Amino acid sequence: PMAKSAQFPLHVWLPDAMEGPTPVSAMVHAATMVTSGVYLLVRMNNVLTDDALLVIAVIGATTALFAALCAVAQHDIKRVLAYSTVSQLGYMFLAIGSGAYVAAIFHVITHAFFKALLFLGSGSVIHGMHDEQDMRKMGALRIAMPITGATFIIGWLAIAGVPPFAGFWSKDEILLAAWEQKNIGPLLWVVGLVTALLTAYYMSRQVILVFFGDQRWDDDVHPHESSWTMTTPLCVLAVAAAAGGAINLPLVKDWLVLEHFLEPIFHHPHHFSSGTATKIALAVISVAAGLIGISIAVLSWMKRRIPTDRLEPEFLENAMYVDSSYARVVGGPGTTGFQKTADFDRRIVDGGVNGLARAVMKLGQLIQPTQSGYMRNYAVGVALGALAILVVLAWGLL
Repeated sequence: PMAKSAQFPLHVWLPDAMEGPTPVSAMVHAATMVTSGVYLLVRMNNVLTDDALLVIAVIGATTALFAALCAVAQHDIKRVLAYSTVSQLGYMFLAIGSGAYVAAIFHVITHAFFKALLFLGSGSVIHGMHDEQDMRKMGALRIAMPITGATFIIGWLAIAGVPPFAGFWSKDEILLAAWEQKNIGPLLWVVGLVTALLTAYYMSRQVILVFFGDQRWDDDVHPHESSWTMTTPLCVLAVAAAAGGAINLPLVKDWLVLEHFLEPIFHHPHHFSSGTATKIALAVISVAAGLIGISIAVLSWMKRRIPTDRLEPEFLENAMYVDSSYARVVGGPGTTGFQKTADFDRRIVDGGVNGLARAVMKLGQLIQPTQSGYMRNYAVGVALGALAILVVLAWGLL
């Protein structure tokens, strides 16, 4: 499940998976394959010990923060969303590690809404910009692409955790579960809160670079709105991203549709022990963190009051060099080790199997002349066999 859902340090495949067609990316990154690891762990909740849950929570928090930091300095419109997916998957694992399985599935669903919207919106932008993916060559596209811009902004507000959009409800539930985690809850909550701030920042940065500011594209590029076949799904997903939190609203017990639906799966469902005042305080802090992230992005990328060079260090743009480190290990000593393993497999394993097969073939070739097809030869063989039996019996009688 850790590799399937791209948890650190097994995450390196997911950002590269966004190279495919955007509709495929929307399905892979939002609703299907990458969340299957989350689903599997939730279904395995009965066999997860407290120690295992703690490890899952730490890995999830680490992944969420790591990927959010990497997303801060990306320039490819889809690559930002790819690292965002890794970060949101970290949130889901943090929920599982905190015992909040319903919150994990809740975030799976809300994330599917707004991340599919954002990926399809980025595909619409790429289509309208004639296959351009570098956000530094965009800007002010809300004028040329009003529907794409409006729906993308809804997805941005959802993932940034702005109430009452869907992402706020599921993310807030995860942060509350992290706060109540019995081992290192406050630390996990702080990591989740910082990740929420970074998420609001890098998504605001993306929206500003793509849809606001000055036009930065080449003169031969003429942006245009996509056709209705592309914008209609955006509108549908925008509604889901805005109102999807209604499936598990904590305000009214009868509205906990998802929790009631999942009750048969969990023998010991998670119940929040914090009082109402604590829950409200944590929610307010969470929203404040998101607003701070948005404000930093506005001041730096729209108002230009904060130097942006320091906000995009090469260290983060290259994903902390984790990918290149893997390449060095695999490309150097790793290659030699793989070659030795391949030689062992070819000479010893395959050699033994193939050698046995050749020995059987040789034995068959030696015996083959006895199968001539002539009855007289078979009669001679039967006679010799009978004679041999008689000799053995006679020898025994003597």
